[in-house]
Amino acid sequence: MKAFWDERYAAVEYAYGKEANLFLQAELSELSPGKALFAAEGEGRNAVFAATLGWDVTAFDISEFAKGKADRLAKEKGVGLDYRVGTLDELGFEENSFDLLVLIFAHFPVSFRAEIHQKLVSLLKPGGLVILEAFSKKHIQFNSKNPKAGGPKEVSMLFSQKELEGDFKGLSQLAFEEKELYLEEGNYHVGQSAVIRLLGKK
Repeated sequence: MKAFWDERYAAVEYAYGKEANLFLQAELSELSPGKALFAAEGEGRNAVFAATLGWDVTAFDISEFAKGKADRLAKEKGVGLDYRVGTLDELGFEENSFDLLVLIFAHFPVSFRAEIHQKLVSLLKPGGLVILEAFSKKHIQFNSKNPKAGGPKEVSMLFSQKELEGDFKGLSQLAFEEKELYLEEGNYHVGQSAVIRLLGKK
């Protein structure tokens, strides 16, 4: 998996563009800045956007190439990031230390997906928030016909509301939305797509 992402992020262009995810932009506009963690953040478009709004941003990914691109984008936008490379277990974040957890198209293998989600929630302070957007299981109908629609090709790595309810069962005020929309994010999220969105509070 690391080799796949290293190859994708080694390209000169930003795989998913430099602009933040539109759902995240809308949700952050409603919040006062605090300390945020961006998991599986890739090339930094979402983390950098949050930093421009005054958030104290920590991000991580398994790819050094992703960090390099994120650091360049942060410099371009005149902001700073604490961007780390490694897996969640390797990085040793402290529990109850973040006000916000952001997961934008962060798809993990089903064998450890729930465990990672639960560990990420443990890093939130009481009252901390989760913002998630990812591909729903219905997305397979789109990316099986249009490779540029992006997202995992295995249905098990796409999300259902029931799965996410289980993974994030410790949150209160869980809210879900499933919708079909046209994505246009860089070179790899282009076309009609099916997404699921989750908002929750610890």
